[in-house]
Amino acid sequence: MLWLYRILYFPMLLVLAPAYLWRMRRRGGYRENFLHRFGAHRGLPAKRPGVRRIWLQAVSVGEVLAIAPLIAALKQADGVEIYLTTTTSTGYRLAGERYGGQTIGIGYFPLDWWPFARRSWRQIAPDLVILTEGERWPEHMHQAAVRGVPVLCINARLSDRSFRRMQSFPPAARLMLEGITRLLPCSAQDAARFGELGFPAGRLTTTGNIKLDVTIPRLTAKRKADLRRELGLPAGLVLMGASTWPGEEAALVATLRRARAGGRDCSLLLVPRHAERRAELGRLLQDTGLRFHFRSRGPAAGEVDVAVADTTGEMRQLLQLADLVFVGKSLPPHTEGQTPVESAALEKPMLFGPGMGNFRLIARDLLARQAAVQVADAAALAERAASLLDDAAQRASLSAAAGGWQRDNAGAMDRTLAVIREELAKLG
Repeated sequence: MLWLYRILYFPMLLVLAPAYLWRMRRRGGYRENFLHRFGAHRGLPAKRPGVRRIWLQAVSVGEVLAIAPLIAALKQADGVEIYLTTTTSTGYRLAGERYGGQTIGIGYFPLDWWPFARRSWRQIAPDLVILTEGERWPEHMHQAAVRGVPVLCINARLSDRSFRRMQSFPPAARLMLEGITRLLPCSAQDAARFGELGFPAGRLTTTGNIKLDVTIPRLTAKRKADLRRELGLPAGLVLMGASTWPGEEAALVATLRRARAGGRDCSLLLVPRHAERRAELGRLLQDTGLRFHFRSRGPAAGEVDVAVADTTGEMRQLLQLADLVFVGKSLPPHTEGQTPVESAALEKPMLFGPGMGNFRLIARDLLARQAAVQVADAAALAERAASLLDDAAQRASLSAAAGGWQRDNAGAMDRTLAVIREELAKLG
């Protein structure tokens, strides 16, 4: 099966390359160290006797933020060094800002074709590989197997779609899983799914979701006031769209209009999942007649109705300005959802649509704890959000429940670190 994967990978890469290159161009920032994609991870320091090198892969911004306690703990361990790779330009930029001094280097994860993966492995030469969430690449794991290097997959999860696909084609499931030494699912349901696909129970350890262990520094009152001024947000309540996708911004503008029509004093803060959509959002907002400002253009000249934070790595600060949060990629036709964890950690009342497939268990738990509100569509969002903006007591109840849920689900990072230390101990 591996040889078939190798044979098919390159022609598929050629077919998909134009779309990926166009996406890279739109998002920008990929030029630096672009050759890492082809395995050219030059310039790493020589390995030192007695020091174990860990290759840690975190795909994008969410994973890069989540691994902060992991990197801090490993940095304190004797005889360990970390080479961190990521996949997206935004993740790469954030990793450099946050972990440049705690690692031996920051790089891009290579394309999973035999020559590129083998070249990367020769140059990086890790003693242990740690993959986050869904980063299970067959060639990468094969290179680990032929070298006898253990692979840990932490915070592992299977989306509904991935699970259905693997069920329907078992050889693909074996290819994706057979190179993993230890699998650390983030929920009991994910563990059961991996077991159903044939992963040995003795190598499964359910640790929980490390993203639930998030600790977010709180802004001072002065910093909040300064940030509001920079964004152009006037006094009053703030409705925030967190990691929004196409169609959801229009729904939130309609929600703002409905809330204001009901006499509620509020403004809208949009944080699109992809900042390169700013031109599209500009056209949308231009047609509304509302005052708006894009954060990438510098401080706002005055007060606006809609602020667009088309920047990267500021979500945790911006959430602290919100009185009510809508979690994006969840209204039809979107089905996967963005993370609600940071909103819960900051005790923000939140809403999301029915499409929370990537966070199905988290969404279910939040709803069961009455820590979030689910809406069926854009019309229901406008109605329910307007109601919540008018009900401070209900918002406070949601906030308290969200904070309690986050505290009750902490501890996954400690359990994850315990397994990593076990594997490091085996290396001698």
